[in-house]
Amino acid sequence: MLCTVRGLRTYILERRPGGKPEQLIRLTLLPRASITSWRERHGNIHKLHHYTLSTLSPASSDDISGGACRSVKGKVVQKGPVVSCKQRDYLLKAVIQEEDPKQSSASQHASINVIFFGTLAKDFSQSVSQGDIVLLAGFTISKSPTEQTDRLHPCHLEMSGPDACLCVCSSTVSSSSGSSAVCAEHRYTYVPLNELKPRRIVNVYGVVTFFKQPFPTKGTDYCSTLKITDQSNAKVGCTIFSERLEDHPKIFRIGDVIRLHRVKTQMFNGSITLLTSLGWSTITFDGMLDSPVEPRTSSRTFHFDEADKRVVEALRQWASSQSLLASEPTVPLSSVQPKMYFDLTCQLLAKACMDSRCMLLKVWDGTKCEHPLLNVAVAPDALEGEPTNSQDRENLTANILVYDNHVEVARTLKPGMFLRLYNLHAVPQRASGQPHDVPCHLGFHLHGGTSYGRGLRSIPSDNPDLLTLKRVLESQAEKLASEKEVNDGTLLEVWYTPPEAVDGVGSKDICTGRTCGHTLQQMSLAHVKRCTPPGFHHVCAQVKSYQPQKLYQCLKLFCPQCTTIKEVPDDESIAQVFQEALRGSCQPCSEHWAVTSSMDSIQLDRAITMHVSCDMVLENTQSQLLFLQGVTLDETCVISAAHKNVVPVLSEEGRMRLLDLSAPFLFCGRKRYYGCKQCSRSSFVEPEVSGVEVWDEHNVAKALGVQLMQYVLLLKFELEDETGTVEALLWEDAERFFHASSADISASQELQDKVQTIMDRLQPPGSSMAERPWLELCLIAYTVEENGRTQVCYQITNTETREDLWARP
Repeated sequence: MLCTVRGLRTYILERRPGGKPEQLIRLTLLPRASITSWRERHGNIHKLHHYTLSTLSPASSDDISGGACRSVKGKVVQKGPVVSCKQRDYLLKAVIQEEDPKQSSASQHASINVIFFGTLAKDFSQSVSQGDIVLLAGFTISKSPTEQTDRLHPCHLEMSGPDACLCVCSSTVSSSSGSSAVCAEHRYTYVPLNELKPRRIVNVYGVVTFFKQPFPTKGTDYCSTLKITDQSNAKVGCTIFSERLEDHPKIFRIGDVIRLHRVKTQMFNGSITLLTSLGWSTITFDGMLDSPVEPRTSSRTFHFDEADKRVVEALRQWASSQSLLASEPTVPLSSVQPKMYFDLTCQLLAKACMDSRCMLLKVWDGTKCEHPLLNVAVAPDALEGEPTNSQDRENLTANILVYDNHVEVARTLKPGMFLRLYNLHAVPQRASGQPHDVPCHLGFHLHGGTSYGRGLRSIPSDNPDLLTLKRVLESQAEKLASEKEVNDGTLLEVWYTPPEAVDGVGSKDICTGRTCGHTLQQMSLAHVKRCTPPGFHHVCAQVKSYQPQKLYQCLKLFCPQCTTIKEVPDDESIAQVFQEALRGSCQPCSEHWAVTSSMDSIQLDRAITMHVSCDMVLENTQSQLLFLQGVTLDETCVISAAHKNVVPVLSEEGRMRLLDLSAPFLFCGRKRYYGCKQCSRSSFVEPEVSGVEVWDEHNVAKALGVQLMQYVLLLKFELEDETGTVEALLWEDAERFFHASSADISASQELQDKVQTIMDRLQPPGSSMAERPWLELCLIAYTVEENGRTQVCYQITNTETREDLWARP
């Protein structure tokens, strides 16, 4: 049957004799070819000769491309966007997989890249969805340049020219009753874990024996790792990569059952491991016997039938006989002991942000800990959720401090949610000066990192594991409601009232202001030292001393990835790195992606080579990013004054490489930017320049695979008032304090003079304490562990100097 849509192009609709109605329709896209020419070249669609993907090879290219009646068929497992290409108008890249599940699991070449060109690329983008079954004809075969990276078929198919065409049938079709049904062709073969072979795309079931919650990688993905086993007793590690957290397996406990589709097998350290590949998917199930077999997945469409249900139930039965499922997956607060690491299932009552790398979660599980629990005081306006005074009085509230990589998940939590925290640490804490005969309070810390499966996640309220917890919480809530109400406002007033007041502040010269908005009462430094950390405190004090006295030494380099802090190198050290690069190969770099030119240096025996990206030349943006080879530090500074971004490089065996990262990898005018040796990519690759509108230090670092280090200011103050002294760091809020960014201070003498002027006002040279101004400060108290000892530290936060401070004589 012939059909024309909007008069733009012609389609052919054909029926397969004897097929079911919902399986009959095939849509052939004809790129500006007439029906007559199609029939003259190919005849009837059913006369196409079908090839399996595993039989394709570069040697068969001439045979197949010479006759457009040859075809391949498969499922679309990945579909890219349409990309504008100067040479060939438009192109689109997709991946198809063998339609037959048995061949898909048996062959290591079951998936192949397909490149569509021109109008056919746009037609494919508009008419084909991921999961559709497609039949391709009129293609040419070429060797795939990405075989080693994507581990797919060593060839790829090119769909271009008048012979190229495709047929498509939707992955879901409408039956006569109007309901949606999955095609009967969707059948999956599952491989036992002990029969896995490397370099295959497989489907597997397994029981989880270990898992880590997703954590961010150095790129854009999140990564989660797990180990699974099955009735074969083989144990296999799995690594999951996905940009979306919700796509990762929803594993709540050891013993959960997981199904993985289209994962890749590979050898690692002598063992088979599983890795996500194109079109992968996952479903998890509760591992408890007799619990409902309900899939956990973020996908809206997935295949699951009675056969799958039987597989899950069989794995549950086997796991219970092997004692893989712990009878008590978590520990209640009533059983927690000091220094213990444990998993906790609880309900979130309230939360508060302590700083950029720490979050406070107030939780309970309805049981009472036999040890006193630490109560972290925060201002009411900083707390999200209902006050927990009733639970606090009954020793029912656990104050959990969540650090570093776990803060991102903690920010998404809402009061009332049920949580599970893994590898939580019960830390006994004692306030400074507290007598040793007074019992320690237990604080709870979820340290950074993912060791031992450390992490946290929300649990759906209908999870069977929560039935007991809900009954206990309801019982405690009724008990608390029946007790006499206590006015929360009175309690807060008592809590925040210090034992001694700091009088006479109004008559003092105040040169700073707090920006936090907390409603805390101001307290003395002596009282601050008696409080149990963590917590915020408002104080008024003077600067007794500060370090370093040479302010250029307070400028540091900080890596946000590994939290390393290092000194900013001096010009002598940087110049030495440039000289060592000059003593290497003088041969100019030869890179296919770059245009190269040269100029004579002041030293006649040496030439300066300049490289710019070919793509940037075509876009007339070559001045945005310049690579320099064979230059000294002084020459780089001169050239960078006239160019926005200058990257010094050297030649190693004819290939371009960055200088040692102890020197700046990027010069932007007077600013210099450094990369972290530990977190940056070890080898230099072609920079990705397409799609970048503004070239700044962040985009340059990303294109070069460099982890950008941040400039930070780090000072240590010794503060003093009438009651004592406290040492406090100025670090995370130093830019707010000085009204200037650290990067700007590093490149501006005027801003460096401004910082010096401020410090001279806070501690005038040769002055006595009576002559020095007072500072209204917000301090945050926290603890750090060093050499097995817990130390209380303080940091100045949410504070800024008055804007007229540096202008006063």
